Amino acid sequence: MSTFESPIVIWFCKTVLICGVVLYVATIVFLNVCPSSDLISSSKFTVSLPDNSQSNASSTVTQISISDTNISHLVFGLLGSEEAWHHRKPYIESWWRPNVTIGLLLLDVPPQGEDLLPWSLNSPPYRLSDDVPKLVNETNHVDPRVLRMVHGIMEVVREAHEGVRWVIMGDDDSIFFVDNMVDILGQYDHTKYYYFGGHSEFIIANSFFSFHQAFGGAGIILSYPLAKAFAENVMSCLKRYAHYKSADKTTMSCTADIGVNLSPLQGMHQIDLRGDLSGFLSSHPKSLLMSLHHFDTVEPIFPSMDRAQSAYHLQNAAKFDQSRMLQQTICFKRANNWTFSVSWGYSAHIYENIMPRSLIQNPIETFKPWGNITFPPHYLFDTRNFSWDPCEAPHMYFLQSILKTRRNKILTKYTRAWPRGKGVCLHAEKYPAEYVNEIHVYSPASKRIQIDRCECCDIIHKAGSFKAAIKYRECRINEIIA
Repeated sequence: MSTFESPIVIWFCKTVLICGVVLYVATIVFLNVCPSSDLISSSKFTVSLPDNSQSNASSTVTQISISDTNISHLVFGLLGSEEAWHHRKPYIESWWRPNVTIGLLLLDVPPQGEDLLPWSLNSPPYRLSDDVPKLVNETNHVDPRVLRMVHGIMEVVREAHEGVRWVIMGDDDSIFFVDNMVDILGQYDHTKYYYFGGHSEFIIANSFFSFHQAFGGAGIILSYPLAKAFAENVMSCLKRYAHYKSADKTTMSCTADIGVNLSPLQGMHQIDLRGDLSGFLSSHPKSLLMSLHHFDTVEPIFPSMDRAQSAYHLQNAAKFDQSRMLQQTICFKRANNWTFSVSWGYSAHIYENIMPRSLIQNPIETFKPWGNITFPPHYLFDTRNFSWDPCEAPHMYFLQSILKTRRNKILTKYTRAWPRGKGVCLHAEKYPAEYVNEIHVYSPASKRIQIDRCECCDIIHKAGSFKAAIKYRECRINEIIA
């Protein structure tokens, strides 16, 4: 090697060595500042915010860790009337948790009567709505009732505590399943603009009002940034839509003008139905139950109970496991040619025939549409006609009791409501189900949040026994429910 080349080689080697050391130190520093566990964590996410203490020219980004959503991040606003609260109070108290649930009831006039005063600690705290006549004069609104309901969103936001992530509006007969709401909303970034709700089951109502609106009795859910923007612009919106006679349509229009559209959730139920709701509740869609509405317009959902007792009975089951509430599970006892269908926490059916899930998932039309419409379609979902055929009509059982076993299972017991009285199906002539009076269902005590597939089950029943037992389990790979 020449004397000219040696200094060049030495300089090159020193340069490579120095660069390697610098790269190594930079890597160590970066990993300490941004550990990989924070980057891939599924229970938390980060929000990038500009540091206002710096000038625009030297703006930095601050990483803020956001914890899991819990019930303290939800605030409820319930619109009610003093007249209706006398009999609707049990609906709300069935799910309201004193000193845990946060929110308020907006009344039109001060409460009166011995049944309301002193105010129950089991009820939400109440406030009187803002001066409606004054607001009508300011906006020239044609309907004071609509104005009061829409303006109520601003009044709830005004009262909201620090740390609120979601504002949930409902009526004084809205029955909410709060744990499921927490689990659903926890899957979304509350710093974004979201408008959640449910459609009407009555297809004409969606067509008449809007397929883009949430029907308020089932619940209207606004992320806090959207609710805040809504509140700040509510007066201008009420003036803009002063001719509207629907609070839900006005709310939808106000959010649309902010730039946000409805994201519908299947578990929110307006219940624009009439009569016997058992067929609908026994074939709930495969999504977490979040709300039920219009308890005054349907028959009590449990036999031998009034509406208030039914609400408490349903919520009692929800205390054990909201994730399975009304979730439909189907299994077979093929030796008897029987099909079992369980709507967890509500009802169980036995069919004297092997029935595929594709059919049983459709509700039996025990109910009637909201309006007096004689021509179909009536509903926003498929239904089955009520049948007198003993091979198609189920033996019906309703929730009697629920408890947690020593083996960490939840046992729900369902008892026969009444004799079916339709004879025996020829497919099960040797094994009629008429003598089965109780169905015991054993399910895991663990919550089931990701419902990508329904659960399966096994049946335990001895010939001639008036009891049948069902044990839940996860479906096997390629298991067919038919």
